[in-house]
Amino acid sequence: MVGLRNRSILVAAAASLLTAGCGGILDPVGPVGAQEKQILLNSTAIMLAIVIPTMLATVAFAWWFRAGNKKAKYLPNWDYSGRIELVVWAIPLMTVMLLGGIAWIGSHDLDPAKPLVSTEKPLNVEVVSLDWKWLFIYPDQGIATVNQLVVPTGRPVNFRLTSATVWNVFFVPRFGTMIYTMPGMATRLNLQADQNGVYDGQASHYSGDGFSGMRFKVQAVPAAQFDAWLGSARGAGATLDGRAYAELAKQSSYVKPAIYGAVVPGLFDSVVRMTAPPPELPHEGKPSPEVSPRSNS
Repeated sequence: MVGLRNRSILVAAAASLLTAGCGGILDPVGPVGAQEKQILLNSTAIMLAIVIPTMLATVAFAWWFRAGNKKAKYLPNWDYSGRIELVVWAIPLMTVMLLGGIAWIGSHDLDPAKPLVSTEKPLNVEVVSLDWKWLFIYPDQGIATVNQLVVPTGRPVNFRLTSATVWNVFFVPRFGTMIYTMPGMATRLNLQADQNGVYDGQASHYSGDGFSGMRFKVQAVPAAQFDAWLGSARGAGATLDGRAYAELAKQSSYVKPAIYGAVVPGLFDSVVRMTAPPPELPHEGKPSPEVSPRSNS
């Protein structure tokens, strides 16, 4: 029974490892994620070209030079072979060159700030990481959302990202390429979704008590449906002005998706310049009582 139980645990662990990429970085829905997946597979294949022969050679040497094999030669004074040295150094050198070439080419082709090649005009989205929620501003459309990102399928999205508090990382695993959001700076990221669907987005950098609730959904919809959503969003909610932003910036976690039907122009730039209303921080270094019960200690 113990052996059967251990075997079941091993099978379950192996299955979980094999399916770990399902719905994540190994199942991309856009050109950036697809290229990153290909780089990962190519790099793994190149490394396996060394790992597998080395493992096989270890077993073969152990078997051939076993005590019972009389054909194996014992050479206690042997210490050098030019041919062996050539193989030992040439194969790792070629592997490093191949991996370096892949990394060099990929790092330039997949530069986050590099616009994607497309006949479609990019959609501009401004992203602000708060404690502990995501604010998405559509500057050309004059609306904003919280913990909800809607993008048209097949159209590049040009992100400008910053943080109103601490460093964080914006990441939609199936789109590819995570990138930092930093206070006082604006980073750029270009992504695209080629399949309709709802995808998970997250903060992949620990940022405090409410970090676990700092997640959002990305909806990739056809162009006509996206236009209809924009029409319904305009004027549907409150205006995101200085006062509304200051209220939104207060620490909170697991915030439900919301829509602002209008946005004051230049809000994102004021956040970058740190001239926007600052978030209300807890006093004496204690977290907000709405986020952590430790605030009462």
